[in-house]
Amino acid sequence: MDDFRKALLASDPDAAASILAAYLVDGIALDFVEEVLVKTLEQIGDGWENGQYALSQVYMSGRICEDLLEKVLPDESGSRKVRPKIAIATLNDYHALGKRIVYAVLRAGGYQLIDYGRVETGELARRVEDDQIEMLLISVLMLSSALQVKEVVTSLGYKGNKTKIVVGGAPFRLNRRLWQEVGADAVGFTASDALLLVGRLEGGHKNG
Repeated sequence: MDDFRKALLASDPDAAASILAAYLVDGIALDFVEEVLVKTLEQIGDGWENGQYALSQVYMSGRICEDLLEKVLPDESGSRKVRPKIAIATLNDYHALGKRIVYAVLRAGGYQLIDYGRVETGELARRVEDDQIEMLLISVLMLSSALQVKEVVTSLGYKGNKTKIVVGGAPFRLNRRLWQEVGADAVGFTASDALLLVGRLEGGHKNG
């Protein structure tokens, strides 16, 4: 993982691709994504918050990893489940990797999703309301972004909206109660949790 982190921080996509290729000789793509790629980006995100790395390094690391994902994530399913109506977003973060992974996993599982990309809290609440979203998945990398989930929950609740909100990302892994503090309905700790959580929430259950 150290070599992969060094490749990302040096903005060296060829070195990063070589490390991925070596892993795939004996390993599974999703394992690399969750155990190496995601954790490395979390370390870089923590380094930025501590003043160790530049924001440009966080951004470039995410872009390199997104390109790598195009090569290893599973093919999409041909059929689509249009209910529940699901949307996914990155909240105020300069990264899209976590969202990209979850999006691909759910699409591979046959779910139809609306991808809002990177949005501000006010815009996200408005779009969820306008699109009548039944389930909203929010991905964050930074703690500051995770805390803003509460603004989205409050805004939607004020309007009487019943959208179920699932959160994920490094801050929620570091603080296993944070998802409850921001008012989410469920939390996913890995990308592979996504299918299970969506299935549970379809039945009206909450994740504990």
